[in-house]
Amino acid sequence: MSTAVVVEAPGRHRLTGHEPVPPGAGEALVRVHAVGICGSDREVYQGNRPEGYVRYPLTPGHEWSGTVEEVGAGVPGTLVGRKVVGEGFRNCQVCDRCHAGETTLCTAGYEETGFTRPGAMAATLTLPARLLHVLPDDADLTAAALLEPAACIAAAALKANARPGERVAVVGTGTLGMFAVQFLAAGSPAELLVVGTRPDRATLSKDFGATGFRTRDQELPGDFDVVIETAGSASAARTSAALLRRGGRLVLTGIPAPGAEGLDPTDLVVRQLEVHTVFGAPPAAWAHTVRVFGAGLLNPLPLVTHELPLAEFPRAIELVGSGDPQVGKVLLRP
Repeated sequence: MSTAVVVEAPGRHRLTGHEPVPPGAGEALVRVHAVGICGSDREVYQGNRPEGYVRYPLTPGHEWSGTVEEVGAGVPGTLVGRKVVGEGFRNCQVCDRCHAGETTLCTAGYEETGFTRPGAMAATLTLPARLLHVLPDDADLTAAALLEPAACIAAAALKANARPGERVAVVGTGTLGMFAVQFLAAGSPAELLVVGTRPDRATLSKDFGATGFRTRDQELPGDFDVVIETAGSASAARTSAALLRRGGRLVLTGIPAPGAEGLDPTDLVVRQLEVHTVFGAPPAAWAHTVRVFGAGLLNPLPLVTHELPLAEFPRAIELVGSGDPQVGKVLLRP
C-alpha cells in the first residue's frame, strides 16, 4: 500500500496508508511525481499559520506535478496520461471575483489544496479537473513541481507590467526572487538588478538574466521603473520602494511577521508610487507560467537541492527552516 503524510495537529504527524480517491464528476485523479515544500508548509507543521487558513488533520502539499491517471464523468478522456500541474485555490466559480478571474479573492471563503483540502504529499491527488494545467509531453516533472511558486511570481510580473527597455529590480534571492529574475529577464529590460542579503546568490542571479547584484548594505540606486519584492520583510518592502523613481511601480509578494512597520504613506503619495500586492496565483498567472515554462524561458531545476522520500517529511521540514545557504528547494517524492 502507498503512503501519505498526515499532520494531525501542530507538531504531530504520521505516515498512513493511502488509497486513491476515485474521481467524481468533473474531477481527475493525478499520480503525484513530486511535491515541493515551502515556508507555509512549515507554518502548517509548527501551527503558526493564520487562523482560517489551515484545517487539521491535513495532508499537506500545494506545490506539485504529476500525471493524470483517471478522470470522472464530464472530463475529457484525452487528459488521461497527460503531465499536469494544478491550481490550489478551490474557488466557487460563481461570485463576482471569480467571474473577474480573481479566483484568489473568491468571496465564498478560503479553500486551498494542502491547507484546507487534502494535498499532494501522497501517492495520488484527486481534485477538480478545471484546476489542471496541461504541460508539454516532454516536460520535466521534477522541474514542474516548482511551477506553483513560479505562478505566484507570474502574477506579480503581470501586475508589474514591465515593458521592454525599462529598468527593473528584484529584492530577495530565495526561490521566488530567482523566479522573478527569470520572468523579468524574459521581457528584455535595459537593466535588471537583484538586491539581497546573500552574496552567494550573485552568480545564480546573473545566470538567470540579472545584469547586476548588490547586497542591501551597499549603496543602492533610486531610479528604477519596476521593483518586485519577494523577501517577506518590512525592511525589504522599504528597500524596494526606495529603489523606485517617482511614478515607479512596486509589487509586494512577501508576508512580513504580524505587527511589522509598513511603507511610509507620505513617501508613496509624494512620489506617486504605484503599489500592488499578490496573494496566490489566479488562472491567468498559471497559464502564463506554463507557457513560459514550455517555451524554455523558465528553468526551475537549479533551485532544487534536495529530493527525499515521503518518509523523510520531518527532515524536509527541518531543512526548509535551517537557514543553511546550501539548502534551496526541497522536494518530496511519493
